[in-house]
Amino acid sequence: MSLRYQINIRILISSLCILMLGGSIAIWQARDAVNKEVDSSINLAVQLITFGFSQASQTPFHETDWLPKLNSLNQTRHLSIQLKEPSGQIISFAHKNQQTNNDEKPPQWFINLVAAHYPKVEHQITSFKGEQITLIIQANPLDEITEVWQESIAFFSSLFLLTLFTFLAVNLAFNKALKSIAVIVNALKVIETGHYQQKLPNFSIQEYDSIAKAINHMTGELDAGRQENRALTQHTLEIQEDERQRLSQELHDELGQSLTAIKVMAVTAGRSQAGATDIKQTTDSIVTICDHLMTVVRSMMHQLHPLVLTELGLKATMEDLLNHWSIRNPELKLTITCPDEVDFLEQKITIQIFRVVQECLTNIVRHAQAKQAAINLEIEHQGKTGAALRLQVTDDGQGCAIDKIKTGFGLLGMRERINSLGGEFTIETQPHQGMSIIATIPLP
Repeated sequence: MSLRYQINIRILISSLCILMLGGSIAIWQARDAVNKEVDSSINLAVQLITFGFSQASQTPFHETDWLPKLNSLNQTRHLSIQLKEPSGQIISFAHKNQQTNNDEKPPQWFINLVAAHYPKVEHQITSFKGEQITLIIQANPLDEITEVWQESIAFFSSLFLLTLFTFLAVNLAFNKALKSIAVIVNALKVIETGHYQQKLPNFSIQEYDSIAKAINHMTGELDAGRQENRALTQHTLEIQEDERQRLSQELHDELGQSLTAIKVMAVTAGRSQAGATDIKQTTDSIVTICDHLMTVVRSMMHQLHPLVLTELGLKATMEDLLNHWSIRNPELKLTITCPDEVDFLEQKITIQIFRVVQECLTNIVRHAQAKQAAINLEIEHQGKTGAALRLQVTDDGQGCAIDKIKTGFGLLGMRERINSLGGEFTIETQPHQGMSIIATIPLP
């Protein structure tokens, strides 16, 4: 259901409620007004008649003379006044303002709602001849009800025009807003297809302009993230190809040449009639080459995947890694804090933690110019919410302003590794105060 349709429906329902309430109030007021008008007319008629007959002795008159005059009064237009003579004859005069036009007569249902039961009033009076005459007064409020009906029609017509005007005013007021919504929806449909360069224009309405700015900021972040992911993917593929090329070169240079040398020595030793001394030299050379091959193979296996991580666990692997870096960089003092519980973590977590620490040490040696670096790995228990693995790598290097960090592929790779585990990756650094890399990973 569209917003315009909802607004129009609610205005219509509100107008109907107002119409029903206003109609009920109008009918109640009309009924009250007719009753008051009829009661006032009856009281006036009785007072006039009483006063007229009290003066009969001074100024004799016949009833056929004053009855038309009484009926001609506008205040008695709601009454039917008749005289009943002792003979039973009824003297009646039609009111000059009596309603005779049926086209202006209100509908019967309105008359039934407004009109009340008005009893016939009879009053005995004595004429100037001494005869007893019965005065009959019957309320006839049809003309007053007709006036109320006309007033009600005017009221309901005004309400209808007001409702129509409200419809037009609301639709005009919301037309611009609904056009802005259409622009936003169409832009979102374009963004949904992956066109993050799509930008929303500025809007004169503050709320829509805030939404547009938020969407533009979101699309900018999505586009930047996609560009980073593409660059990281391309870099990963390049590293993979470089690794394959290096492994191929090492296999060719080391394994190929060594195996060829072993084969030549073995063939030569088998064909020659050399003495024991020559055979001993040949076998020693073969052993030396085999030892070199084993060293090369172990180095390649360690680079591809550290077997000690699978065999001895994360703690021993981390200690072996720090020992390896300490031998290669004696000027850098490395320390590690690692509990035994980390050896029971899932393999997908341990390998990512190992690679992150490995990348951190590479960055410290290449860029930080640090003298000390500390690795702190701990498991934080968070009550009912579970536990989390927290890794913090801190150095006392040159550091830099947080807004000037160059997001290289090393940092992107570490962030992606932590994010792939549902964790959080943060960097804390200040100029000449070192850098601290913190990773928090929720544990199942």
